[in-house]
Amino acid sequence: MKKGILGRKIGMTQVFTEEGKLIPVTVIEVEPNIVTQIKTKQTDGYDAIQLGFSTKREKLSNKPEQGHVAKANTTPKRFLREIRDVEVSNYTLGQEIKADVFEAGEIVDVTGTSKGKGFQGVIKRHNQSRGPMGHGSQYHRGVGSMGTMRPMRVFKGKKLPGHMGHETVTIQNLEVVSVDLENNIILIKGNVPGAKKSLVIIKTSVKMPTVKNEASILKTYVEEKEEEINATEEVAEKTVTEDVNEEALASVDEKSSQESEEQ
Repeated sequence: MKKGILGRKIGMTQVFTEEGKLIPVTVIEVEPNIVTQIKTKQTDGYDAIQLGFSTKREKLSNKPEQGHVAKANTTPKRFLREIRDVEVSNYTLGQEIKADVFEAGEIVDVTGTSKGKGFQGVIKRHNQSRGPMGHGSQYHRGVGSMGTMRPMRVFKGKKLPGHMGHETVTIQNLEVVSVDLENNIILIKGNVPGAKKSLVIIKTSVKMPTVKNEASILKTYVEEKEEEINATEEVAEKTVTEDVNEEALASVDEKSSQESEEQ
């Protein structure tokens, strides 16, 4: 059955495996989600859970919103989204869904709102080609022919200038690289749609729901730095000990030589 969680895209970075392989990853912050509603086929016609994400101040929510989340005994949430086709018997109202709902190696689909590009022409929006740029050309970056003369109108679906981006986009079959429950972080291989700090929905893959790859063992720079520091401290302690021993031996030799001279 499906499972999912809401998160916030933080940005992209890269991690290394113990074999030295570089993996580009997207960092997604997934603070605990709250199950704010459970829908069943008997009451709503389909099985789904509603998740609440990102707490907001009570003064920014109205009475219906406050009453809705009060049933789950939680605070008002900025985002409410449904995850369909789940096993509703595994969830209870007010339950927390944490980052460990997914494991490293699982395949997921990530949904987000793509970056808005504003009003764009056909060359940028639809990847069309421009005409000759010579001064005699009457066609440079224009739209082109509007259609035949018979209908006397523009057919629906014609590629024209307009608002580009800011659409709901889903990227399928992405791999979960690592799950950090302590910091509420999920690392997903590759890029996901949306700007930084935007809402994303992570769900079980539609095409490969049962596939799970072998989790990669990651190597972090912090671990290597700690090992270097520990090694440096050991060398320093050993050097100090040797210096102290040499000074002690020198003082003993000097004392014995003085006693022999006095005799």
